[in-house]
Amino acid sequence: MDTLANNFPALVAFARIVSAGSLSAAARELDVPVSVVSKRLSLLEASLGTRLLQRTTRRQTLTDEGRLFHARVLRILDEVEQAETLLAQRRDGVHGLLRITAPGEFGRRWLAPIAAAFHELHPQVTVQLELTDAVVDLLDSGHDLGVRYGALADSSLVARELAPNYRVLCASPAYLQRHGEPRTPSELAGHRCIVIGDQRRTDWKFMNGMRGDETAPVRVDAAFLTNDGGAAQQLALSGSGIALKSIWDVGDDLAAGRLRRVLPNHAMAAAPLHAVYPHQRNLAPRVRVFVGYLKERLQEAWRW
Repeated sequence: MDTLANNFPALVAFARIVSAGSLSAAARELDVPVSVVSKRLSLLEASLGTRLLQRTTRRQTLTDEGRLFHARVLRILDEVEQAETLLAQRRDGVHGLLRITAPGEFGRRWLAPIAAAFHELHPQVTVQLELTDAVVDLLDSGHDLGVRYGALADSSLVARELAPNYRVLCASPAYLQRHGEPRTPSELAGHRCIVIGDQRRTDWKFMNGMRGDETAPVRVDAAFLTNDGGAAQQLALSGSGIALKSIWDVGDDLAAGRLRRVLPNHAMAAAPLHAVYPHQRNLAPRVRVFVGYLKERLQEAWRW
Protein backbone atom coordinates (compact mmCIF):
# COMPACT_ATOMS: atom_id res chain seq x y z
CA MET A 1 0.00 0.00 0.00
CA ASP A 2 2.91 2.34 0.75
CA THR A 3 4.26 1.62 -2.74
CA LEU A 4 0.96 2.68 -4.29
CA ALA A 5 0.74 5.81 -2.12
CA ASN A 6 4.17 6.83 -3.45
CA ASN A 7 3.17 5.96 -7.04
CA PHE A 8 0.07 8.09 -7.49
CA PRO A 9 1.07 9.34 -10.98
CA ALA A 10 1.22 5.71 -12.12
CA LEU A 11 -2.37 5.15 -10.92
CA VAL A 12 -3.48 8.19 -12.89
CA ALA A 13 -1.59 6.97 -15.97
CA PHE A 14 -3.10 3.47 -15.71
CA ALA A 15 -6.65 4.82 -15.45
CA ARG A 16 -6.05 7.16 -18.41
CA ILE A 17 -4.56 4.35 -20.55
CA VAL A 18 -7.70 2.28 -20.00
CA SER A 19 -10.12 5.15 -20.70
CA ALA A 20 -8.17 6.48 -23.72
CA GLY A 21 -7.62 3.04 -25.23
CA SER A 22 -3.86 3.22 -25.80
CA LEU A 23 -0.60 4.49 -24.35
CA SER A 24 -0.22 7.12 -27.07
CA ALA A 25 -3.74 8.49 -26.54
CA ALA A 26 -3.18 8.60 -22.77
CA ALA A 27 0.12 10.44 -23.31
CA ARG A 28 -1.65 13.08 -25.42
CA GLU A 29 -4.34 13.59 -22.77
CA LEU A 30 -1.76 13.82 -19.97
CA ASP A 31 0.52 16.00 -22.13
CA VAL A 32 3.60 13.86 -21.46
CA PRO A 33 5.77 11.69 -23.76
CA VAL A 34 4.61 8.14 -24.51
CA SER A 35 7.81 6.89 -22.88
CA VAL A 36 6.76 8.44 -19.56
CA VAL A 37 3.34 6.77 -19.66
CA SER A 38 4.92 3.44 -20.58
CA LYS A 39 7.46 3.70 -17.76
CA ARG A 40 4.77 4.54 -15.19
CA LEU A 41 2.73 1.52 -16.25
CA SER A 42 5.78 -0.77 -16.12
CA LEU A 43 6.70 0.48 -12.63
CA LEU A 44 3.13 -0.05 -11.44
CA GLU A 45 3.02 -3.61 -12.75
CA ALA A 46 6.43 -4.31 -11.24
CA SER A 47 5.37 -2.98 -7.82
CA LEU A 48 2.22 -5.13 -7.90
CA GLY A 49 4.01 -8.17 -9.26
CA THR A 50 1.37 -8.81 -11.92
CA ARG A 51 0.48 -7.76 -15.46
CA LEU A 52 -2.46 -5.37 -15.75
CA LEU A 53 -2.71 -4.99 -19.52
CA GLN A 54 -2.14 -7.31 -22.46
CA ARG A 55 -0.73 -5.15 -25.26
CA THR A 56 -0.17 -5.83 -28.94
CA THR A 57 0.61 -3.45 -31.78
CA ARG A 58 -3.13 -3.26 -32.60
CA ARG A 59 -4.99 -3.45 -29.28
CA GLN A 60 -4.83 -3.64 -25.52
CA THR A 61 -7.00 -5.57 -23.08
CA LEU A 62 -7.19 -5.73 -19.31
CA THR A 63 -6.12 -8.90 -17.60
CA ASP A 64 -8.42 -10.36 -14.94
CA GLU A 65 -6.18 -8.79 -12.29
CA GLY A 66 -6.19 -5.57 -14.29
CA ARG A 67 -9.99 -5.40 -14.29
CA LEU A 68 -10.17 -5.89 -10.52
CA PHE A 69 -7.41 -3.35 -9.95
CA HIS A 70 -8.90 -0.84 -12.38
CA ALA A 71 -12.22 -0.78 -10.51
CA ARG A 72 -10.37 -0.02 -7.27
CA VAL A 73 -8.19 2.64 -8.89
CA LEU A 74 -11.25 4.48 -10.18
CA ARG A 75 -12.70 4.58 -6.67
CA ILE A 76 -9.38 5.84 -5.27
CA LEU A 77 -9.10 8.60 -7.88
CA ASP A 78 -12.73 9.59 -7.28
CA GLU A 79 -12.07 9.89 -3.52
CA VAL A 80 -8.98 11.99 -4.18
CA GLU A 81 -10.94 14.28 -6.52
CA GLN A 82 -13.69 14.73 -3.91
CA ALA A 83 -11.09 15.51 -1.24
CA GLU A 84 -9.42 18.10 -3.48
CA THR A 85 -12.80 19.69 -4.24
CA LEU A 86 -13.61 19.88 -0.52
CA LEU A 87 -10.28 21.51 0.29
CA ALA A 88 -10.65 23.95 -2.61
CA GLN A 89 -14.07 24.97 -1.29
CA ARG A 90 -12.66 25.47 2.21
CA ARG A 91 -9.65 27.32 0.83
CA ASP A 92 -11.80 29.71 -1.16
CA GLY A 93 -14.64 30.00 1.36
CA VAL A 94 -14.92 31.11 4.98
CA HIS A 95 -15.71 27.97 6.99
CA GLY A 96 -14.64 26.04 10.06
CA LEU A 97 -13.60 26.67 13.66
CA LEU A 98 -11.88 29.98 14.40
CA ARG A 99 -10.03 29.84 17.73
CA ILE A 100 -9.03 33.23 19.17
CA THR A 101 -7.29 34.20 22.39
CA ALA A 102 -7.37 37.77 23.72
CA PRO A 103 -7.07 39.80 26.95
CA GLY A 104 -10.17 39.44 29.11
CA GLU A 105 -11.44 43.00 29.38
CA PHE A 106 -10.70 43.81 25.74
CA GLY A 107 -12.29 40.55 24.66
CA ARG A 108 -15.52 41.21 26.55
CA ARG A 109 -15.77 44.88 25.65
CA TRP A 110 -14.69 44.83 21.99
CA LEU A 111 -13.87 41.42 20.56
CA ALA A 112 -17.07 39.58 21.50
CA PRO A 113 -19.46 41.99 19.72
CA ILE A 114 -17.17 42.16 16.68
CA ALA A 115 -17.03 38.36 16.54
CA ALA A 116 -20.83 38.24 16.77
CA ALA A 117 -21.16 40.63 13.83
CA PHE A 118 -18.59 38.60 11.87
CA HIS A 119 -20.61 35.43 12.45
CA GLU A 120 -23.70 37.13 11.03
CA LEU A 121 -21.74 37.70 7.82
CA HIS A 122 -20.15 34.24 7.83
CA PRO A 123 -22.51 31.83 9.61
CA GLN A 124 -20.46 28.78 8.59
CA VAL A 125 -17.66 29.89 10.91
CA THR A 126 -17.73 28.75 14.55
CA VAL A 127 -15.93 31.30 16.75
CA GLN A 128 -14.25 30.12 19.95
CA LEU A 129 -12.99 32.87 22.26
CA GLU A 130 -10.53 32.22 25.06
CA LEU A 131 -10.23 35.34 27.17
CA THR A 132 -7.21 35.50 29.44
CA ASP A 133 -4.68 38.12 30.43
CA ALA A 134 -1.96 35.46 30.27
CA VAL A 135 0.07 35.22 27.08
CA VAL A 136 -0.99 31.98 25.39
CA ASP A 137 1.52 29.95 23.35
CA LEU A 138 -0.30 29.75 20.02
CA LEU A 139 1.75 26.84 18.71
CA ASP A 140 1.09 24.68 21.77
CA SER A 141 -2.55 25.69 22.24
CA GLY A 142 -3.64 25.37 18.61
CA HIS A 143 -5.27 28.83 18.48
CA ASP A 144 -5.59 30.38 15.03
CA LEU A 145 -4.70 33.83 16.30
CA GLY A 146 -4.21 35.96 19.37
CA VAL A 147 -4.97 39.63 20.00
CA ARG A 148 -2.19 41.28 21.98
CA TYR A 149 -1.02 44.65 23.16
CA GLY A 150 2.45 45.93 22.38
CA ALA A 151 5.46 44.70 20.46
CA LEU A 152 5.87 41.08 19.42
CA ALA A 153 8.46 39.32 21.59
CA ASP A 154 8.48 35.94 19.78
CA SER A 155 9.99 36.46 16.33
CA SER A 156 8.70 33.09 15.10
CA LEU A 157 5.15 34.49 15.09
CA VAL A 158 3.58 36.83 12.55
CA ALA A 159 2.03 40.08 13.79
CA ARG A 160 -0.31 42.47 12.00
CA GLU A 161 -1.08 45.82 13.60
CA LEU A 162 -4.81 46.28 14.14
CA ALA A 163 -5.26 49.68 15.78
CA PRO A 164 -3.48 52.31 17.88
CA ASN A 165 -3.35 51.97 21.62
CA TYR A 166 -1.66 53.60 24.58
CA ARG A 167 -1.64 52.92 28.30
CA VAL A 168 -2.71 55.40 30.94
CA LEU A 169 -2.48 55.65 34.69
CA CYS A 170 -5.91 56.28 36.16
CA ALA A 171 -7.77 56.48 39.46
CA SER A 172 -11.20 57.47 40.66
CA PRO A 173 -11.89 61.08 41.68
CA ALA A 174 -12.65 59.81 45.19
CA TYR A 175 -9.23 58.18 45.54
CA LEU A 176 -7.42 61.31 44.32
CA GLN A 177 -9.44 63.48 46.69
CA ARG A 178 -8.50 61.30 49.68
CA HIS A 179 -4.86 60.58 48.83
CA GLY A 180 -3.81 63.46 46.60
CA GLU A 181 -2.53 63.36 43.06
CA PRO A 182 1.09 62.48 42.26
CA ARG A 183 2.95 65.24 40.44
CA THR A 184 5.91 63.19 39.24
CA PRO A 185 6.36 59.48 38.48
CA SER A 186 8.60 59.05 41.52
CA GLU A 187 5.68 60.00 43.81
CA LEU A 188 3.84 56.82 42.73
CA ALA A 189 5.92 54.98 45.34
CA GLY A 190 3.81 56.64 48.03
CA HIS A 191 0.46 55.66 46.49
CA ARG A 192 -1.73 52.58 46.45
CA CYS A 193 -0.99 50.91 43.13
CA ILE A 194 -3.11 48.25 41.45
CA VAL A 195 -0.80 45.82 39.65
CA ILE A 196 -1.81 43.27 37.01
CA GLY A 197 0.32 40.15 37.12
CA ASP A 198 1.85 37.87 39.71
CA GLN A 199 4.73 40.02 40.98
CA ARG A 200 4.03 42.35 43.89
CA ARG A 201 6.82 44.73 42.82
CA THR A 202 6.90 45.90 39.21
CA ASP A 203 8.31 48.65 37.02
CA TRP A 204 6.11 51.21 35.29
CA LYS A 205 7.92 52.71 32.30
CA PHE A 206 7.52 56.25 31.02
CA MET A 207 8.64 57.95 27.83
CA ASN A 208 10.80 61.05 27.50
CA GLY A 209 8.57 63.60 25.77
CA MET A 210 11.48 65.37 24.08
CA ARG A 211 13.50 62.40 22.81
CA GLY A 212 10.77 59.75 22.61
CA ASP A 213 12.87 57.13 24.42
CA GLU A 214 12.24 55.44 27.76
CA THR A 215 13.22 57.12 31.02
CA ALA A 216 14.33 55.21 34.10
CA PRO A 217 11.46 52.92 35.18
CA VAL A 218 9.58 53.62 38.38
CA ARG A 219 9.40 50.73 40.84
CA VAL A 220 5.98 50.41 42.50
CA ASP A 221 4.68 48.09 45.21
CA ALA A 222 1.22 46.60 44.75
CA ALA A 223 -1.48 47.46 47.25
CA PHE A 224 -3.68 45.19 45.11
CA LEU A 225 -2.38 42.39 42.90
CA THR A 226 -4.60 40.66 40.34
CA ASN A 227 -4.24 38.51 37.23
CA ASP A 228 -7.38 40.00 35.68
CA GLY A 229 -7.46 43.35 33.92
CA GLY A 230 -11.20 43.73 34.50
CA ALA A 231 -10.73 43.28 38.24
CA ALA A 232 -8.00 45.94 38.21
CA GLN A 233 -10.38 48.34 36.49
CA GLN A 234 -13.13 47.68 39.02
CA LEU A 235 -10.67 48.28 41.86
CA ALA A 236 -9.73 51.62 40.32
CA LEU A 237 -13.40 52.57 39.88
CA SER A 238 -14.11 51.71 43.52
CA GLY A 239 -11.40 54.09 44.72
CA SER A 240 -8.86 51.47 45.76
CA GLY A 241 -5.85 52.91 43.99
CA ILE A 242 -4.06 53.81 40.75
CA ALA A 243 -4.11 51.34 37.85
CA LEU A 244 -2.19 51.13 34.58
CA LYS A 245 -4.69 50.32 31.83
CA SER A 246 -5.15 50.37 28.07
CA ILE A 247 -7.15 53.31 26.73
CA TRP A 248 -9.41 50.74 25.02
CA ASP A 249 -10.45 49.54 28.48
CA VAL A 250 -10.85 52.84 30.33
CA GLY A 251 -11.47 55.42 27.61
CA ASP A 252 -15.23 55.57 28.25
CA ASP A 253 -14.72 55.78 32.03
CA LEU A 254 -12.33 58.69 31.55
CA ALA A 255 -14.74 60.48 29.21
CA ALA A 256 -17.61 60.01 31.69
CA GLY A 257 -15.54 61.21 34.66
CA ARG A 258 -15.68 57.88 36.50
CA LEU A 259 -11.89 57.77 36.28
CA ARG A 260 -9.27 60.50 35.91
CA ARG A 261 -5.88 60.30 34.26
CA VAL A 262 -2.93 60.39 36.59
CA LEU A 263 0.30 62.06 35.40
CA PRO A 264 -1.25 62.96 32.02
CA ASN A 265 1.92 64.80 30.96
CA HIS A 266 4.06 61.70 31.41
CA ALA A 267 3.40 59.33 28.52
CA MET A 268 3.72 55.59 28.88
CA ALA A 269 5.29 53.41 26.17
CA ALA A 270 3.02 52.90 23.15
CA ALA A 271 1.46 49.46 22.82
CA PRO A 272 -0.50 49.09 19.54
CA LEU A 273 -3.01 46.27 19.21
CA HIS A 274 -1.77 43.36 17.10
CA ALA A 275 -3.25 40.21 15.63
CA VAL A 276 -0.69 37.45 16.08
CA TYR A 277 -0.68 34.09 14.31
CA PRO A 278 1.81 31.23 13.99
CA HIS A 279 2.53 31.53 10.26
CA GLN A 280 1.78 33.63 7.20
CA ARG A 281 1.77 31.02 4.41
CA ASN A 282 -1.43 29.14 3.57
CA LEU A 283 -3.41 31.13 6.11
CA ALA A 284 -6.96 29.78 6.33
CA PRO A 285 -9.55 32.14 4.77
CA ARG A 286 -11.48 32.34 8.07
CA VAL A 287 -8.36 33.75 9.77
CA ARG A 288 -7.40 36.11 6.97
CA VAL A 289 -10.93 37.47 6.53
CA PHE A 290 -11.54 37.84 10.27
CA VAL A 291 -8.27 39.73 10.85
CA GLY A 292 -9.18 42.17 8.07
CA TYR A 293 -12.68 42.60 9.49
CA LEU A 294 -11.35 43.09 13.03
CA LYS A 295 -8.86 45.71 11.88
CA GLU A 296 -11.57 47.62 10.02
CA ARG A 297 -13.98 47.61 12.97
CA LEU A 298 -11.34 48.59 15.55
CA GLN A 299 -10.08 51.47 13.44
CA GLU A 300 -13.66 52.67 13.06
CA ALA A 301 -14.06 52.53 16.85
CA TRP A 302 -10.80 54.37 17.64
CA ARG A 303 -11.64 57.77 19.16
CA TRP A 304 -8.87 58.63 21.62
